[in-house]
Amino acid sequence: MAKSDLMDRVVNLSKRRGLVFPSSEIYGGFRSTWDYGPLGVLLKRNVKDAWWRSMVQERDDIVGLDAAILMAPRVWEASGHIATFTDPLVDCKHCKERFRADQLPESGACPNCGNKDTFTEARNFNLMFKTHVGPVEDSGSVAYLRPETAQGILVNYANVQTTSRKKPPFGIAQIGKSFRNEITPGNFIFRTREFEQMEMEYFVPPDEAPKWFEYWCEQRFQWYLDLGIPDASLRLRPHDGDELSHYSVGTSDVEFMYPWGWGELEGIANRTDYDLKQHAEFSGQDLSYFDQETDTRYVPYVIEPAAGADRATLAFLLAAYHEEAVSTAGGKTETRTVLRLDPRLAPNKVAVLPLSKKAELVPIADRVAGDLRKYGMIDVDAAGSIGRRYRRQDEVGTPLCVTIDFDTLDDDAVTVRDRDTMEQTRVSLDRLVEAIRDRGVL
Repeated sequence: MAKSDLMDRVVNLSKRRGLVFPSSEIYGGFRSTWDYGPLGVLLKRNVKDAWWRSMVQERDDIVGLDAAILMAPRVWEASGHIATFTDPLVDCKHCKERFRADQLPESGACPNCGNKDTFTEARNFNLMFKTHVGPVEDSGSVAYLRPETAQGILVNYANVQTTSRKKPPFGIAQIGKSFRNEITPGNFIFRTREFEQMEMEYFVPPDEAPKWFEYWCEQRFQWYLDLGIPDASLRLRPHDGDELSHYSVGTSDVEFMYPWGWGELEGIANRTDYDLKQHAEFSGQDLSYFDQETDTRYVPYVIEPAAGADRATLAFLLAAYHEEAVSTAGGKTETRTVLRLDPRLAPNKVAVLPLSKKAELVPIADRVAGDLRKYGMIDVDAAGSIGRRYRRQDEVGTPLCVTIDFDTLDDDAVTVRDRDTMEQTRVSLDRLVEAIRDRGVL
């Protein structure tokens, strides 16, 4: 399958099966905005839950935070976003389209109309969304939608350190929405103006920063591997010196091979003590840490793994998408589409399929579904042939299907079908939950 075909098929599947819809679609859509449907919201939530589990729940050195989207404008002055968070832009004089100057083709031709030498001089454009707080729209009421979640963590460093009684090295994690007025968004949910980040700031003694930077590069790379992305589709790419942000002395990106090429999934940066020193200066607050054991005071360095929940969701979808030829009961061959998602990420863990809508089977199906819902999301599907229902569940990545048939009335057992192997096993009702949990699905 060609890479361009893969992207088209995943986008089509996402719309058709309720993963991702174009936002405001009945009004013709709104460029680069997307709504997660019933299955998509479950998939994305599972991605975020998996991140939170690995970063917070399973560790004792990281705590959570949920900071406000609107913050004091001085925060963005201190962080450098107002002065430096810009893209160089040019306009095509012929078709009036706008482009980032650093992403123009080497040919010099306009990507939209094809004319050459029609671009204006580059000028900087700030990517932050500006708004106003209060009833009067003047310079004193200006505020910004946050372009990253990191600053909410950094300005709360002292609050969290004091109340949680943590000492460096320790981290603060957050999942939340960010907003950037991207000029060239695109590639489905890869680059959008409204997106969700999964960020953690890890505060360390300055002399330990290189060690922790390498540690978090390894940890974050391994996280994607553990959740099913093939090693060949991932790489860890250190930034060249001219790529580094003004606050960083070292950054590496976890990149995924998207259909259009390598693209960033997550950045891990050594932000030094830049952020805390800036906020200390602008706020007048002391953000240093006194280590009683060594009788020293220092401003912690910050190691930041910052991932995109939307980009990760797209990467998991692309990596999981497979088409394969299978034989039907009639001896014919057909193409089966299957999402081989890790069970931890699958929107629904189990589908309960009564073979018939007849009254004898429906109550059993309802009871089975009720028992399983205590442990995970369950779908009940009674419409269509059993073969078509299996295919529907394969397409959305459901790991297991449980079929209630007329033999169930006699033997109190059901058929459990595996998504990946299509193997079917007869399991008694009294040990169904245990059998499914043994497979690591619930």
